Amino acid sequence: MTQPTVGFIGLGIMGRGMARNLANAGFPLFVYNRTASRMTDLADTGAKPTSSPAEVARHCDIIITCVSDTPDVEAVITGPDGVIHGLKPGALVIDMSTISPQATVALAAQIKAHGGTMLDAPISGGSEGAAKGTLSIMVGGNEDDFTRALPVFQAMGKNIVHVGAQGAGQTVKLVNQILVVGNALAMSEALLFAQAGGVDLQKALTAVSGGAAGSWMLSNRGPQILNRDWRPGFTIDLQQKDLRLVLAAADDVGVPLPGTALIFQLYRTLQQAGLGHEGNHALVKALEQLARLEINGTSDTK
Repeated sequence: MTQPTVGFIGLGIMGRGMARNLANAGFPLFVYNRTASRMTDLADTGAKPTSSPAEVARHCDIIITCVSDTPDVEAVITGPDGVIHGLKPGALVIDMSTISPQATVALAAQIKAHGGTMLDAPISGGSEGAAKGTLSIMVGGNEDDFTRALPVFQAMGKNIVHVGAQGAGQTVKLVNQILVVGNALAMSEALLFAQAGGVDLQKALTAVSGGAAGSWMLSNRGPQILNRDWRPGFTIDLQQKDLRLVLAAADDVGVPLPGTALIFQLYRTLQQAGLGHEGNHALVKALEQLARLEINGTSDTK
């Protein structure tokens, strides 16, 4: 069976690993990114650079978008050089960004009007998961389109779930983000408490990671905190964008999210301090400021 030709738009912290995995899986690949150097970085995979999202669409059966925010997705799909202006009849657009569920439904209608179909398929797993092809992918849209896209998803992820109709993928991703930041806050409080209590933080982390308190966040970001390593798997700025979507969607359905709202405000203090480019695990710095105590990865407190 012939592999579909795939287009990938958005080669950022997540997209570049995802695109590389698609190329390594043998899919003919066309790519677009505003910063052209990120396209040339994929030259060794055989990926073909393009000049616009519309050009990607002209060549491809399946077009993936993975960009930062709702306006960015709207621009690459419906803008002057957007995907819909090059869309082939029957082409499938898969948005793997995290954006508004309502905007997703509206975009799907515009794509349908131009002869294509759409899935919303946001992702979780950080830059590590993107590079290793182990992402979790939560997919909203038509079941036949999901089946058609499954081999493409399998090149990028491991936990792939069709969660419902159009927009459901984005809603489930917001569920994911509530859990992510809640885990980040719990981890930050726990490690700060351990530091103040004078225990060996490395041993404490090892002791709790394998039990009921264990989580992906603790295992992957806890060691980074102990090493004062703020390199992002996902930045504070992007996390805040997602939390704005969460709080807006919660307001629409009338659900109180007091914990998530608190975390949003804590991240805001870090953005005001110029730390928006750091990893979302740097949430701990907001608590360190409150406690006048810095986690240093040893049993000695400061």
